Amino acid sequence: MSPLKIREMPPADRPREKLIARGASALTDAELIAILLRTGLPGANAVQVAAKLLERYQSLNGLSRCTVDEIKGIPGIGPAKAVQLVAAFGLGQRLARETLSREKIDAPELVYALLAPEMRSLHKESLRVILLDTRYRLVQIQEVSLGSVNESIAHPRDVFRPAVIASAYAVIVVHNHPSGDPSPSQSDHSLTRRLSEVSELLQIKLLDHIIIGAPAEGRLPYFSFKEAGIL
Repeated sequence: MSPLKIREMPPADRPREKLIARGASALTDAELIAILLRTGLPGANAVQVAAKLLERYQSLNGLSRCTVDEIKGIPGIGPAKAVQLVAAFGLGQRLARETLSREKIDAPELVYALLAPEMRSLHKESLRVILLDTRYRLVQIQEVSLGSVNESIAHPRDVFRPAVIASAYAVIVVHNHPSGDPSPSQSDHSLTRRLSEVSELLQIKLLDHIIIGAPAEGRLPYFSFKEAGIL
């Protein structure tokens, strides 16, 4: 027996109608994705295609890390649908950043919430600097360097240059580990020491250096040099 097409489902079970009647929270992840996909393929409706997509990448987080090229090759998903999915995840990341940017950013969990949705999806190490005012509120975020799969190349002058130009009171340095393990390397420790020395010379507070990883049982998804007592 072939699966029901979405238009053949009872109206209350169709993703679009369900969203209109009950709101997005009433829908499963697969149903929300199905609204973006709009159509399925022979033998599978849009909800089933979405469910297979989530199964393939294990979670929304895994799917959010995919590029357009990675998604568009999946049966039932061409370039247009892949672009829509990537754009939807991008909007979600920007919404999270916009919400958090109004808060006082002085804790590693807030920095993780601010940048992890985007930085976890990167396949190379990116080093960014968060510029803060005297109340530790966000001024701006700048990428300082984009490295290889396991190394970000940066010099302290490049890290603090945006802070000097923007007259920032304090900075938080952030980079990701594409492997998902946020444990610091020797080069991470070395960079942190150098950043601390330059911070004192420039009289710009270095609040923290945070490494973004991925959630895993038994460990935090980030490493904070401040929490570890190194800063």
